[in-house]
Amino acid sequence: MGAGTEPDGSSRSDEEWERFLRESVAGAADAPKEPSARARELANRLPAEPRRGPEGWRSYPPARPKRRTGWYAVGLLASLALLVVALAPGRIVDLFADADSPPLPAETARPTKAPPAEAAQRPTTDEPFRGSPAASWSSGSAGITVPKARAVGWMSAAEVERALARSRDFLVASGLDHGVLRGERPEKAIALINPHQKDVQDLLKTAFLTPSEKNDPLLLFSRFQPSRTHLVGDVVKTRGRLTYREGKRGALQVTADITFVYPVTRADEGGDDEIVRTIVRRELVLSWDDPDKVITEPGTFSIVSYKYDMTNGGCGAPTGYFTPPFGTDRQADEDGTELDPYDRSTPVGRGESSGDECGRATRS
Repeated sequence: MGAGTEPDGSSRSDEEWERFLRESVAGAADAPKEPSARARELANRLPAEPRRGPEGWRSYPPARPKRRTGWYAVGLLASLALLVVALAPGRIVDLFADADSPPLPAETARPTKAPPAEAAQRPTTDEPFRGSPAASWSSGSAGITVPKARAVGWMSAAEVERALARSRDFLVASGLDHGVLRGERPEKAIALINPHQKDVQDLLKTAFLTPSEKNDPLLLFSRFQPSRTHLVGDVVKTRGRLTYREGKRGALQVTADITFVYPVTRADEGGDDEIVRTIVRRELVLSWDDPDKVITEPGTFSIVSYKYDMTNGGCGAPTGYFTPPFGTDRQADEDGTELDPYDRSTPVGRGESSGDECGRATRS
């Protein structure tokens, strides 16, 4: 029987054989188990057709279709976005705002000018930094830039790195610890101060019991009276940096210049949800002394100097706490020295010798 002859003697044209082979490749029920020589010859002549056959002929598995994958991913993301809008419509603006307004890069040197003015927007409990430059600042310790360590004086590079880390720990314990901000005694911060430094230890003994202009805990620590003032949320915005050099007798001298922004509201439940931002910029100079030359304890520093500028923190007699003015009380700050609390291009102006001044914020 010929290659193109049927069992009943009839013959098939090449076109019929091609159709037959295509049906066999597609899995037609009447496909022959073994193709004839004629079928194999014609199969080799099929243009641009993958060389596939009935079950058992494949030398590799067929590729899975990928055409719909991208649209499926886009559809899934769109569905998730709609779900976010449905669950929290007021927060969707924040998601896109973060993408358009990324946090400022770390501060590695003193700025040359003040940050630009922001559009006037009233802060809310959900967005307490709204309408201020602090909205784009980092939160907590992330806003405190620590430089790369190198050997200085009596310290190796590794020891300088540890000292810088502990210097930042002091700033966290004195200005960011939630317990301290709510009026607790700053024990962790105090533990890092050289216990043999008499003038500072005298300040610490009296400042919390009988605060005065000379001995005020606010010179070193940030505290609010919980019966009067509540912090809004858990975030404090910060911006600043540490620098260091060799000090007296080969000591490592670290200078911290940090601005803290505290959003607060009235503690009483009958308040009107007014939010005030108390803004404190501190400059501290710390000396990590050589124990062979200065009486000190391991892991502690001596305080060389301290200064701070403060706005919206109260202008009355020292109480040991910041007392932010609310409502009509804010008029009490009108007679103070004008100060842009977000301008870090100028030196800190308030300290031990000018502690009776009260800054009036040109913006808050």
